[in-house]
Amino acid sequence: MSYKDLRGALRHYNETAVESGLENAGPHRLVQMLMAGALEKIATARGHMERREFEAKGRHISWAVSIINGLRASLDTEAGGELVENLEALYDYMVRRLMLANLENDPAILTEVASLLREIKAGWDAIPDEYKNPPRGTPVERAAAGAKSASARG
Repeated sequence: MSYKDLRGALRHYNETAVESGLENAGPHRLVQMLMAGALEKIATARGHMERREFEAKGRHISWAVSIINGLRASLDTEAGGELVENLEALYDYMVRRLMLANLENDPAILTEVASLLREIKAGWDAIPDEYKNPPRGTPVERAAAGAKSASARG
């Protein structure tokens, strides 16, 4: 998982969201926040779609697409194997479906994508605590330390 990609995607999400806990969040928590953010954007887009507020709908769908693309970019393709390949394909599918939902103003597609993302998030949320924070000196931890020092430099 690329910690830098996760942070970039989360920063994009947090342009209007509250940044509580962002600076101290580890990779596991960042993924949780991104998934929650994408679900929020999809739900908001659905409301705009139902009210025929097409510009706002498109903006929120685009935001959800950006977040999902950030999740996809953070996948560790070298270490992940079949699981990562499946997640990458699923994220790609969700992005394509969101774009179709935007074009066709189809709330059922938004529901489908939200359901898929909730299922992934449920699995992510069920990860035991001992696997959530990598031990010191792992590549993920070194990347996290580098991202924190880079953001501190401004």
